[in-house]
Amino acid sequence: MIDVTHQISSVRRKVGSRTLEAGEARTVTIGQTYDASLDDVWDACTNAERIPRWFLPVSGDLRVGGHYQLEGNAGGTIERCDPPKSFAATWEYDGQVSWIEVRLTTESDGGTRFELEHTSHVGDHWEQFGPGAVGIGWEMGLIGLTLHLSAGQAVDPQEAMAWAGSEEGRRFMTLSSEKWCEAYIAAGADEAEARAAAARTTAAYTAQPGAS
Repeated sequence: MIDVTHQISSVRRKVGSRTLEAGEARTVTIGQTYDASLDDVWDACTNAERIPRWFLPVSGDLRVGGHYQLEGNAGGTIERCDPPKSFAATWEYDGQVSWIEVRLTTESDGGTRFELEHTSHVGDHWEQFGPGAVGIGWEMGLIGLTLHLSAGQAVDPQEAMAWAGSEEGRRFMTLSSEKWCEAYIAAGADEAEARAAAARTTAAYTAQPGAS
């Protein structure tokens, strides 16, 4: 499906913190540069007809103030949009609200830098799994975007699911978890706690169906 080692090394990861009105929050930022124009990457990320080709089917009103829904996943409200540079939205899933912001910039060689920041409140889920729980999920999404922008491929959901359960898919998620652990430690987290959280995240993502 994709060169695992190359994809892992192509992604930049950062963990940070932020203070919201409701309390302390953490940020997970993932970035990758694509050999595509700013307008093309913007269209891939905001066009309701193209988003399902690399991510998930989406419905709703993709305008500021509108509500969107990703099939079988999160929904939310578009809060801000500055075409073709950035947009921000709530990310509402399983009764929890967090926030995403996508930023695009043109690189000196004509490529486009994609960056997504996901902000969420600190809670039991973060304490147990750290940044990898969110980070690995977004990295899986970026595989689809990479294939779509580099080769014009549309992601087949069944094929993607089968790959995620394959040896290569589990290797990808394991390496991604390790990289998010490193980013967490670089952000000042206790090393032992960060590695323990990463181990739990890796186990959760790579567990074999039916394993006890």
